[in-house]
Formats: sequence, C-alpha cells, structure tokens
Amino acid sequence: MSTTLISAAPLTSRSRLLVMGNWKMNGSLAANESLLADLLTAAQRIKPIERAELAVCPPFPYLSSVAKQLANQSIGWGAQDVSAHEKGAFTGEVSAPMLLEFGCRWVIVGHSERRALHAESDELVAQKALAVLKSAMTPVVCVGESLQERDADQVEQVIERQLAPIFALGEAAVARMVIAYEPVWAIGTGRTATPEQAQAVHAFIRQSLPSGAKDIPLLYGGSVKPDNASALFAMADIDGGLIGGAALVAADFLAIARA
Repeated sequence: MSTTLISAAPLTSRSRLLVMGNWKMNGSLAANESLLADLLTAAQRIKPIERAELAVCPPFPYLSSVAKQLANQSIGWGAQDVSAHEKGAFTGEVSAPMLLEFGCRWVIVGHSERRALHAESDELVAQKALAVLKSAMTPVVCVGESLQERDADQVEQVIERQLAPIFALGEAAVARMVIAYEPVWAIGTGRTATPEQAQAVHAFIRQSLPSGAKDIPLLYGGSVKPDNASALFAMADIDGGLIGGAALVAADFLAIARA
C-alpha cells in the first residue's frame, strides 16, 4: 500500500489527553442536540478541559447536524467508520473525502464490533486507516483481545497481529495515528481492565511503535466510567479514552474528561 500522499508531520500528540465519545448506533436529532448543548454549556461553565481534548463520533446520518452545532466550539467530532475506497460502486459505504467535506477530523477504524460483526480483517483496517490519512484526517485504530485470548495468555500476540498491517504502512503514517486499546471482554459488559492491566498492554504497544511514532496518543476503551477514569488516566502510557455508553450522558462524559 502506497503512503506517498502522507506527510511526516503528526496530526496529534500526547500533549493533551484525548477523550472521545463513540455514540455507536444511538441518538436522534433531538437527543443529540440536547446532549451537545449540555456538554457545551457545562464545558464553558466549569472549564474542565484544559488538559483534555473532547470529541464525539455520532452515526453517519447525524454528522452534518453535529458539525453545525459544534462549529467554532471546543468539542470536536469524528466518524465511526469509513470505506477503504475513495469512490465507486460500493453501495452503503462512505468515503474519507466525503467525511472531509463536512469537516471531519477523526475516524474510528477497526472497532471490535466492526471486526466481529462485519468480519473486518487486520488488512482491511489498515487500508481504512490509510484512506483516512490520505484525506488529512486522523485514524483512531482500535485493537484488543477477546476473553478467550486473554485467558490463553495471547494478548501480546493478538495485538502484534492486529498492528502488523498498520506498521507496514510506514513510520510516517503511524506517527499520524491514534491507537485505542479496547479489550473485547470489557466493551459494554461493565467489566473493565484494571489500571495495571491496561497499562501493561499500553506499555507493550508503546514499545512496539516505530521509533518516530513513540509519542502518539494511546487511548483506553472498555466500560470507562467516572469512577474508574481517574485511575486509568493516571497510568503512564494511557493518554485518554474511547468512551462508549458513558458518552451518551453529558454529566458522565464531562466527569471522565475532568478525571
């Protein structure tokens, strides 16, 4: 895969924590407007975010309305998925250039639900990440093991396999990404990796990164809530969170950001 269109300049860094809400297939025009209004009002009033950057990833039909409501605001937005193709006969797909036209900055690729429910391979995830980079946006590449793989002591092997096609894109490409570690067994289950378990995997990912990409943000995702966010974010190699259910409640999402 060619990376000739990718600049070596990073799009983001570890200088601020990144707290990103993945709304998944939830929301409505009215509910989204209310949620964002609450987030913006609270953020302006209590200013919790000096060291954190906030973003939300709504379903595709709501990208335009969310973009309008967040225009010139302190909260950014992204998409939950993207096609690996730029255009063509791919019914139901959405391309990176289309997202860019709306002002999209972030795109989640390789979420465990996409890998499991839509049979997305590690190679396809890398192709999607490359498509995002070629449109000057930031891919948030998700990796993580199942409970069976953890119990079999295969965590590092699984992470290595998932990241191999990503690393094959080259150091300049990886330096412009965000990687989110989401243990599959902790997504939507109420179970969470302990801070020490999460840090161990984040440290492994950090050590595995190409030399020119050691400082990209590494996020943790998997039942992050206000009562565990502080301990997770205190770990040396955890640079924020990819938040699921708690991102749909303004008070919870802002409490996580304050952590």
